[in-house]
Amino acid sequence: MSTIKAIVTDIEGTTSSIDFVHRSLFPYAKAHLRKFLRAHARDHEVQDVLQELAQLEGRPLTLEQSADVLEKWIAEDRKATPLKTLQGLIWAQGYAAGELKGHVYPDTPEYLRRWHQQGLKLYVYSSGSVAAQKLIFGHSDAGDLTPLFSGYFDTHVGGKREAGSYRAILQVLGLPGASVLFLSDIGEELDAAREAGILTCQLLREASAKPAATHPQARDFSEVAV
Repeated sequence: MSTIKAIVTDIEGTTSSIDFVHRSLFPYAKAHLRKFLRAHARDHEVQDVLQELAQLEGRPLTLEQSADVLEKWIAEDRKATPLKTLQGLIWAQGYAAGELKGHVYPDTPEYLRRWHQQGLKLYVYSSGSVAAQKLIFGHSDAGDLTPLFSGYFDTHVGGKREAGSYRAILQVLGLPGASVLFLSDIGEELDAAREAGILTCQLLREASAKPAATHPQARDFSEVAV
């Protein structure tokens, strides 16, 4: 009998296409970034983003300089919290306007629902902000999947290639690592999760995925052993 009580899943290359993020979400955020900053510069959330950005850069920044840095970080796919927060705010407008729809692989909703019905607790851990995660699943092309999840984690708990991040997640879940399964396409993330005592499975959905032979592997969720 399985001892797994919770599944923590990555998004890119795991529940959703990497192309969707890089060819739809990132370009949308970049195209709307300057206009959004100018329109919402006085909003509390945006002010927090700009302040954190200046701290990370170690210098005061004008609004246009902030936009320059953020556009550069988008091009670099920088896993920086202020960028991820701002992208989430911009995407929220896009989803609300019907200009964006969250991609999920065809088997994703089927197995998320199956695991949920089996009594497993489902969580997301992604470098994208919690707000952005909720948008992808709340406005997915398979409908609103957010009722299936019990919680979300982003870079506020730490980097995805750091074992300490997964220990922090275990503390929130209140479960031993042997009761938690982490799904990702990235070997280094799986290594960090395993170091924290968490069970792992690598998804090899896309040609760009680099197999990590030390972890169990699956081509889609139907092959994940739960």
